[in-house]
Amino acid sequence: MKISYNWLKDYIATDLTPQQLEEVLTQTGLEIGGIEEVESIKGGLRGLVIGEVLTCEKHANSDHLSKTTVNVGTDEILPIVCGAPNVAAGQKVVIATVGTKLYSGDEEFVIKRSKIRGEESKGMICAEDEIGLGASHDGIMVLPADAVVGTPASEYFKVESDFAIEVDLTPNRIDGASHIGVARDLAAYLKQEQEIAYTKPSVDSFKTDDHALEIPVEVGTPEACPRYAGVTLTGIKIEESPEWLQNRLKAIGLNPINNVVDITNYVLFETGQPLHAFDAAEIKGNKIEVKTLAAGTKFTTLDESERELHEDDLMICNAESGMCIAGVFGGIQSGVKDSTTSIFLESACFDPVYVRKTARRHGLNTDASFRFERGTDPNGVIYALKRAALLIKEIAGGKISSDIIDIYPTPIEDFKVELSYSNVKRLIGKDLGAERIKLILEGLEIKIDQETENGLSLSVPPYRVDVRREADVVEEILRIYGYNNIEIPALVNASLQYSDPHDPVKIRNLMAEMLTAQGFNEIWSNSLTKASYYENGETYKDQHTVKLFNPLSNDLGVMRQTLLYGGLEAIAYNANRQNPNLRFYEFGNCYFHNNTDYKDDIIKNYREEEHLALFVTGQKEKENWTNKESESTFFQLKTYVENLLVRMGLRAQNLKIDSFNNELLSEGLVYATRDGKTIVKFGIVHPKLRKHFDIDNLVYYADLYMDNIILEQKNNQTLYSELPKYPEVKRDLALLVNQSLQFGEIRDLAFKVEKKLLRAVDLFDVYEGNGVPDGKKSYAVSFTLRDDEKTLKDKQIDKIMQKLIFQFEKEFEAKLR
Repeated sequence: MKISYNWLKDYIATDLTPQQLEEVLTQTGLEIGGIEEVESIKGGLRGLVIGEVLTCEKHANSDHLSKTTVNVGTDEILPIVCGAPNVAAGQKVVIATVGTKLYSGDEEFVIKRSKIRGEESKGMICAEDEIGLGASHDGIMVLPADAVVGTPASEYFKVESDFAIEVDLTPNRIDGASHIGVARDLAAYLKQEQEIAYTKPSVDSFKTDDHALEIPVEVGTPEACPRYAGVTLTGIKIEESPEWLQNRLKAIGLNPINNVVDITNYVLFETGQPLHAFDAAEIKGNKIEVKTLAAGTKFTTLDESERELHEDDLMICNAESGMCIAGVFGGIQSGVKDSTTSIFLESACFDPVYVRKTARRHGLNTDASFRFERGTDPNGVIYALKRAALLIKEIAGGKISSDIIDIYPTPIEDFKVELSYSNVKRLIGKDLGAERIKLILEGLEIKIDQETENGLSLSVPPYRVDVRREADVVEEILRIYGYNNIEIPALVNASLQYSDPHDPVKIRNLMAEMLTAQGFNEIWSNSLTKASYYENGETYKDQHTVKLFNPLSNDLGVMRQTLLYGGLEAIAYNANRQNPNLRFYEFGNCYFHNNTDYKDDIIKNYREEEHLALFVTGQKEKENWTNKESESTFFQLKTYVENLLVRMGLRAQNLKIDSFNNELLSEGLVYATRDGKTIVKFGIVHPKLRKHFDIDNLVYYADLYMDNIILEQKNNQTLYSELPKYPEVKRDLALLVNQSLQFGEIRDLAFKVEKKLLRAVDLFDVYEGNGVPDGKKSYAVSFTLRDDEKTLKDKQIDKIMQKLIFQFEKEFEAKLR
């Protein structure tokens, strides 16, 4: 949410600079995301001055250009070539001098000294659209004769400079979602050191002028609308807002629309209370009803979208049909138009749950729904209504033509909280003293009902929806006192703790450090994702998806079953920004519905798993003077995976290895324990899936099952042995095998044949191409042999290799190449 620095100072007299204000507000819990200088006219008209055209004659080399001389209040008379048809001697005009920046939308250009058709030109005579003062480009802007030559245009047109301050509101601080709310916090903080208070504009002058337009109201769903108020105004004139009002709205990024709508927006950002103005002529039957409509009812909102209403969508209706989705969005028929002369002005308090569900159902997020969803002040409804009515009467004319209708059957009481001084000291870690505590509470408008030696009985106003417990009040006291004002104690107590080597946090950190050291970057993707990813899926089925009842959007409608899609989104995002060579890892939970329907224990219907995903794509190494450019490969990913497993005490030769492919991975391997627990699946992302994400490069993906890895790591014992005294021997075989055969099958058979002396079996090359028959492939396999009691002899080695070759030929129909 943005607030205006100049606007804020309407409510509190402070000489703090925007930068000092940023520091203070951040300390009090209203964190500032940024400060931006804004001007009522882009560029502030810097470099522009008022000038007088002294002479004007036709350009000798052009039919449409004129050659002028202009006095801009300096010793130099400027020659300027102008193409406007209405330029003439004696005019007072706006001149952009050499070096001035002008803006056209998001583009900017600089006025330079130049020659146009052979004639020198030292500036430009401006049209109103060229300097942001209007939209007309029919000719140059001609000023009244009394305009003083040499006056800066910023001074003549009263350009207003301001600062837009971005407040990063947390969901619990909706009380700060207005200029008055920010001023209240600021005053509470400054009040500790100086006499200061914030002030609200007075509404004491509000009165009913006549009763020319009485519109009764009926609230049919009081649980959804605790308070509803309204008043009518007649004889108003819809036109542009005055300049001061437009500047206020522009400063916070709002576009002015018309005087009535602008006033409702102004009061919203002033007080935090949303308002809505209905064209009284569109209130059929001269009656307003607050109720729900039948499910499936069609309703067209202000954005011209036809929406189908839910049976729980609260509506503001006339006697015949709906006019507005309560607290969310207005209807296209009942809004204020240029022809509007009478309005019904609404100010209400709607139930946050109703508004939140309706906004999510229709995918709408407005300034009004943002506030209603978090809880508005029911006691601020009438003040905001009176404030807006008085402003409309002042700016748009007309009369207040009814008494205020205020339907508030069950007033919302203050929250009662008991505060103990000893608990304040215990939680804050410092004795602030009773007087300072009371001063802070007074600044926060928390009433002290009763005081004792040990503490206070308090009444917290309803607009502080997050302050209902003693701990909440202590937090309020601390943030106003200042977190930075709590001294760090000289003595810090600590106790020794046993470090668990199987701590999951340490295991994750160890794996993360390994991956980071190998050039990986960690990513975090959203646990909420698109339901469409799992529609018609085979690996991750739609019926196992955990769906949200009220999703934030269609793109955030379900909980993820895999980290794959989030990683591919990140790869696509980077590749589209010229960053295709990537190595990513992500730790994250995945969520599954068990496709069961336990009524007594709903939690049994769901399960949650932790996974680690690895992604490798693009170039392994960029070309340089020592290396040629090389593509990432499947075996590169395999190395990363096996290194992680070895570090966790899990060796590939002790795992069951199988190949697989599915609609997600076109080729892959799965490592599992002997009792069937999956440790990792990895392979090449399927081309169809890459095409869906618009990714050109091959993507290699690994999915490590962290829960199973941590369990196996706990059961793993690290054994130490002396370095072998006798040397290892390596022998290689090039085997021609069936294309369907996997290396894991060769390795498993090798260890069955030679259990004593065989130490390792590795695959170092796979070849398919010229010289290899169809349906076949060539595996180059390395065998490592060692005897821990003596040096192996050639005869013994050859015997083992012959046994291996015989079994490979027998079991796999393999042939030596």
